Amino acid sequence: MKAYIFPGQGAQFPGMGKDLYEQNEQARELFEKANEILGFRIIDVMFDGTEEDLKQTNVTQPAIFLHSVILAKVLGDDFAPEMVAGHSLGEFSSLVAACALSFEDGLRLVAARANAMQKACEIQPSTMAAILGLDDFTVEDICHQITDVVVPANYNCPGQLVISGTIAGIDAACEKMTAAGAKRALKLNVGGAFHSPLMELARVELEEAILQTEFKKPICPVYQNIDAKPYTDVEHIKHNLIAQLTGPVRWTQTVMHMLDDGATSFTEVGPGKVLQGLVKKVNKEVATSSAVIQS
Repeated sequence: MKAYIFPGQGAQFPGMGKDLYEQNEQARELFEKANEILGFRIIDVMFDGTEEDLKQTNVTQPAIFLHSVILAKVLGDDFAPEMVAGHSLGEFSSLVAACALSFEDGLRLVAARANAMQKACEIQPSTMAAILGLDDFTVEDICHQITDVVVPANYNCPGQLVISGTIAGIDAACEKMTAAGAKRALKLNVGGAFHSPLMELARVELEEAILQTEFKKPICPVYQNIDAKPYTDVEHIKHNLIAQLTGPVRWTQTVMHMLDDGATSFTEVGPGKVLQGLVKKVNKEVATSSAVIQS
């Protein structure tokens, strides 16, 4: 079975999508439509902006979404998913690619999500950290020991888990992780504690937008971050999408479930190749799998 996967924040790079714009008329029309919906020329930042320009949340998230969904659309008949999944922000891209959301509504929700998250980040200083070389149980146990808010945020692959929380909480957790044998406990250069309880205000704001948006039954199962399971029911999809903002991204479990359900190839759609690397690491843990991983 063909699985298509969509990247999240962090996959951006200067010049992203420019080749699509210049070489494909449909892509050009969609990019121009995006400029109108967003109220500013995001393509100017995507094509000619600096890395720093692209790090702004209100630019980063729509930019990655646009690159991913427009690339899927210009593939035409070659884009034939039998299952899809997206990492964090990429879940919105996967829903548009699976025809559960229109291009326009998907972009509006992503813009609303980015703005809501930015507001939440400004209310309380917070951050995230990558923990390498510890098993999930140990990381979870240490997070529970910290008095400040610290939670597992991204289960990226075996031995790589990102934690999220207050700055004091992350500092304390990183110290304990290192003492417990972590190869690295690296604080990330991000604006806030994504996928944690500190995003509650953003979740409430996004919930209203999601509930007011029309969703349709997707053309194939969508494996969602919150529990790594496949869904086609609209109400479940909306509920899970809302919960995703304060819940963890269970990417390791998602890939394992897709493999268990018959995935024979994984094609990453969007900027970068981050998810390819994560899928390869998960794939190694599943001895019976021989899934092909493609860009």
